[in-house]
Amino acid sequence: MVREKNLQVRKGNDLLSIGELADRTGLSVSAIRFYESKGLVSPFRNSGGQRRFLRADIRRLSFVLVAQEFGFTITEIAGQLAQLPEGRAPDKSDWTRISKTFRTHLDARIDRMTRLRDKLDSCIGCGCLSLKSCRLYNAGDAAAQKGRGPRFLLGDHPATGPGSKTGPEQDT
Repeated sequence: MVREKNLQVRKGNDLLSIGELADRTGLSVSAIRFYESKGLVSPFRNSGGQRRFLRADIRRLSFVLVAQEFGFTITEIAGQLAQLPEGRAPDKSDWTRISKTFRTHLDARIDRMTRLRDKLDSCIGCGCLSLKSCRLYNAGDAAAQKGRGPRFLLGDHPATGPGSKTGPEQDT
């Protein structure tokens, strides 16, 4: 979405062309246009129709890159950026609010990744000598009903009991 505001209130140094923004962020011009189409940045237009971005958009796009690196979707990122003010650079309280929201999600991901790492450590160390405790073993594709992927490694528990051959008998 393009802002329809009067550019006369902006000083020339306050605004960046799309090429300058690309140079400052390391993004391609097409990537910036993509993020614009998703509502992550909203440039002004000059009298010639060229996009002009605020310097604060450098930080917005840097935030997008970092958030994507941590696995957040464009939709999640857009939801957070929608809470930031338009027409001024976000301040510390704005970023703190977003940080608190993302921290909760990041802490949960870190917890899941730590558990997965620990499970993989035991998996790598077993050498598949014991199919009774192997989280990758899935005799007869018994885990198919639980969903896609390595269900036992991701935390699902197989049916267990005497003579069960559907996967690991206990958490390791």
